[in-house]
Amino acid sequence: MENDQWSQFKLRVNIQKDTDAVYHLWSTANGLERWFLRNAIFKDPDGNVRDGDSPIQQGDTYEWYWHGYPDSVVEKGKVLKADGYKVFSFTFSMDCPVTVSLYTEAGETIVELIESDLPTDETTMLKHYVGDSRGWIFYLINLKSILEGGVDLRNKKVELIDVITS
Repeated sequence: MENDQWSQFKLRVNIQKDTDAVYHLWSTANGLERWFLRNAIFKDPDGNVRDGDSPIQQGDTYEWYWHGYPDSVVEKGKVLKADGYKVFSFTFSMDCPVTVSLYTEAGETIVELIESDLPTDETTMLKHYVGDSRGWIFYLINLKSILEGGVDLRNKKVELIDVITS
């Protein structure tokens, strides 16, 4: 099997909000907590914790915690790019880069997410390709739901396990 096709995936969702509103929800701890995370902690390169509404900057590090999971489930990574308006990039699972780009198409904001450099060995490629893309699909739908209608679709109960909403 040719494994290179499993080294990245691209997802797109249209959102009926301006790019500034969408970018804010990607680029601040409080914004990410509205649709994606239970708790987002960002530190600047000197180790100072950023205020929840402070724009995240290139070089920041993060700790992310999800609803529906205990504190022992944490993702740690680094912000690779934050241009302030259209592009936000960070390391994710196994340090794979995720790049979020915002642009207008047919009068709507498009959120394009590309996760790349995924491992292509037989042991991990399906787990990361399928697992990460499945998670991102849900969270992009939740982002759209929050911005267009205000309904948060996330499971917030640790007791409910193995559901697609967390």
